Amino acid sequence: MMFYYVYILQSKKDNSFYIGYTTDLVRRFKQHNDGDSPATKPFRPYRLIYYEAFLDSVDAKNREIYLKSGYGRKTINGMLHNYLKQD
Repeated sequence: MMFYYVYILQSKKDNSFYIGYTTDLVRRFKQHNDGDSPATKPFRPYRLIYYEAFLDSVDAKNREIYLKSGYGRKTINGMLHNYLKQD
């Protein structure tokens, strides 16, 4: 059985978020921190602050798209309220 992961990274450099989608969360997280992704390289290092696992790739992709939207950002702020107020 394969899982599809939607994840949220937070930059330790500027606290910005990156939302992504992958089938190998450990490998993808390493790629982000190693600078293999041009979109995230300038904001390294990252911490993984949230992820969800899906059994269907379309469901996972739709969730990624939602989390990148304005309503999705509000959802993230609500889900991670206690974590985010620690900073």
